[in-house]
Amino acid sequence: MLDKNHVYRMFKNIVERGTVLTDEPMSNHTSFKIGGPVDVFVIPGTVEELASSIKLCKDEGLSYFVMGNGSNLIIRDKGMRGVVIKVSESMSNIEVKGTKLIAEAGALLSVVSKTALRNSLAGLEFASGIPGSLGGAIAMNAGAYGGEMKDVVTNVLCLDTDGNFVEYENKDMNFGYRQSRVQAENLIVVQVEMELKEGRYEDIKAYMDELTEKRTSKQPLHLPSAGSTFRRPEGYFAGKLIEDAGLKGLKLGDAQVSEKHSGFIVNIGNATSDDVINLIKVVQKTVSDKFGVKLETEVKIMGEE
Repeated sequence: MLDKNHVYRMFKNIVERGTVLTDEPMSNHTSFKIGGPVDVFVIPGTVEELASSIKLCKDEGLSYFVMGNGSNLIIRDKGMRGVVIKVSESMSNIEVKGTKLIAEAGALLSVVSKTALRNSLAGLEFASGIPGSLGGAIAMNAGAYGGEMKDVVTNVLCLDTDGNFVEYENKDMNFGYRQSRVQAENLIVVQVEMELKEGRYEDIKAYMDELTEKRTSKQPLHLPSAGSTFRRPEGYFAGKLIEDAGLKGLKLGDAQVSEKHSGFIVNIGNATSDDVINLIKVVQKTVSDKFGVKLETEVKIMGEE
């Protein structure tokens, strides 16, 4: 068993500008608003505190998980054992140098996109409505409306599992559909350099407004969710398969296949993680039985079973 108080004190010694908590509900840190408590929850205040936190976990043999904004996470109701380290707004500096935009991993993707807009830089419009942090977006090569992070990234500074800094160029990131070297090697994104293009503020804003309208008209943004629940199966669209299987609006507890977009599972009140996970399983089985297509989750499911 983890001695939470002892681990708490160790982190308090190295995280001076950040936050250390015990038994913190993960429902406070996921866009789904679900999830039980984690033993020790750490929000480093600086990149150096993040590196020190990783090294402490490594040296002490502590099980740990690094998260971003929690927009792609389902944490089980029993919570998580060990340590969760959150890269958040305390590490969100953004700098513009000509057509280069350099941002820390905790910056929200929406804020990074708006910074590009303010500086009349084009290329990040697709990302303006994607929830979550820049680090998470790099890890999963987030994309929408024909654009992906791999299209604009030039360099990524990461921490490896030993807490050492490593830097990769775009060609070395192994970007693919919702995947990257970051996921494969459990790296932690620290800072990202992007190359954008000079544009007209009015044109960039008009395109961002157009994409925002598309999102708000088609996606259930008014309800807690983890975004699109399933990966796009080759040759199909997950939402259409789910709708054609007659599952639109299906509920389990307070988890529901969205009535607005069947590719989303939403929390319509006080859904538990079990509600959501069981509904995912029903959707997967039904679609497999009816169409022979295996739906894989795009969201990450973690925690004690």
